[in-house]
Amino acid sequence: MNGSGRSRDKITVDELCAELQVSRSTFYDWRQKGRAPRCVKLPNGSLRIRRNDLENWLTDCEGGA
Repeated sequence: MNGSGRSRDKITVDELCAELQVSRSTFYDWRQKGRAPRCVKLPNGSLRIRRNDLENWLTDCEGGA
């Protein structure tokens, strides 16, 4: 897999918020409460969410609905 393919398996916080239609503050509130999908913190401090972790998190949310 090349570098561009690998980067597509991770999304930014902005992409996640747009996809879920939530604000950044909602995402960070979830994160603080331990309710957000798992994140990868990059050396520059920015966050990425693995697509697989997001899909698993959404599946878990369906179970609680």
